[in-house]
Amino acid sequence: MGSRVNILLTKLHGVVIVETAPIVDHRGTFTRLFCESELADVICNRRIVQINYSRTARAGAVRGLHLQRAPHAEMKLVRCLKGRVFDVAVDLRTGSQSYLQWHAEELTPENQRMLIIPEGCAHGFQALEPDSELLYLHTSPYSPAAESGVRFDDARLGIPWPLPAVDLSPRDLLLPTLDASFSGFPA
Repeated sequence: MGSRVNILLTKLHGVVIVETAPIVDHRGTFTRLFCESELADVICNRRIVQINYSRTARAGAVRGLHLQRAPHAEMKLVRCLKGRVFDVAVDLRTGSQSYLQWHAEELTPENQRMLIIPEGCAHGFQALEPDSELLYLHTSPYSPAAESGVRFDDARLGIPWPLPAVDLSPRDLLLPTLDASFSGFPA
């Protein structure tokens, strides 16, 4: 089976979109969701060590913006399995040329896109359809002590969420905003 992966760069260094093309026949479809060798130039020497799944029941629900601090910083590979999401990466890396910029991508099962978010970038999403499901591949295991993030509605970021935000977790409501003293995370 030949390569069916197309890697698209975004304005945020290290944040890439991976397009996959399904094989379609009379039985249905087959899609390779992850191939280490095809993504070697993106994931480099990292290993996938954890895979998570989320289902978001209500359209408009926002999760994030989350990241893990070093030494537990992680790259995330995010794909929508069902529904539709507005998926966002925010560059919080000190010294990055795209510091405090964000990139959003609509992920659906139909468009076969995956967003790859490197260490030092926060991640969040808004469900655009009820019962949206995401699959996450992580290069570092979850560490509660390394949790960090930024509020989804931070004025400095100005992310235009497509729907009114609903169903935020208490944890996400307590995430800080980017005030003048915020200096980012090491790249």
